[in-house]
Amino acid sequence: MYKEARYLIAGDKGLLVEYGDKIDPEINAKVRAISLSIEKADIDGVEEVIPTYRSILITYNPTKISFKDLKENIKNMEKNLSKIELPAPRTIEIPVVYGGEYGPDIEFVAKHNGLTVEEVIDIHSKGKYLIYMIGFTPGFPFLGGLSEKLFTPRLETPRVKVPAGSVGIANNQTGIYPIDSPGGWRIIGRTPIKLYDPSKDPPVILSPGDFIRFVPIDEEEYKKMLKN
Repeated sequence: MYKEARYLIAGDKGLLVEYGDKIDPEINAKVRAISLSIEKADIDGVEEVIPTYRSILITYNPTKISFKDLKENIKNMEKNLSKIELPAPRTIEIPVVYGGEYGPDIEFVAKHNGLTVEEVIDIHSKGKYLIYMIGFTPGFPFLGGLSEKLFTPRLETPRVKVPAGSVGIANNQTGIYPIDSPGGWRIIGRTPIKLYDPSKDPPVILSPGDFIRFVPIDEEEYKKMLKN
C-alpha cells in the first residue's frame, strides 16, 4: 500500500491517481470518495472521471486546466475526505442457475479446489460481494470478497463468446458478464437479470460501493424470469 497518492501523467490529457497496489475496501472507498468529490466540484476542463479498484483516471482538456492545477485541486480534496459522504450501500440479490450448460466450468472449479459442485455453489452463494468497480464491458461488476476456497485461474485460451448473464471466477475475483462478449473467466452459472440496458436511465443497474448476494435458482425458475 502506498503511503501517499501517486500522480502520474497518462498521455497528453490524462492524470492517473494511484492510492495503493492491492484490492482493499479502504483504498476503494477513498477512490470512490475522491471521484464523487471531483464530480461535485464540476472543475472546468475535466472531461471524465474513471474510478477503478485502487486508482482514478481523470481525462481533461489541457487548454482549460493544466496537469499541475488539476493535481493541486485533487490534493486539496484529499484534505477534506471526512466531509465526503458516500451513498449508503445497497445489497442487490442476483439469482443464478449454477452448473450444466449455464456453468460449464463449475466442475473444473470444484476439482481445482478439492470440492464438490454442491460445495462450490454453497460457498459462492453465501458470500457478500463488494462492487469495487464497473468496467471491461458496460455494467460488468468486478467483485471482491470471493472465498479463498474458490480461487481458480482463468482459462488458458479465452472464449470468443460468453453469454450475457454469465457468472464467472478469475483468480480471486468473481463477476458477471452483462452482455455477450469474449472472456477468459471460469463460468459457473448464469443470471436472468439484465445488468445493462441502453434503453433505460440509468442503463446500468449496479454501482461501485454496493454489494451483491448470489441466490441459487433452478433452470425452470431461470427460464421463467428470463421471459418476464
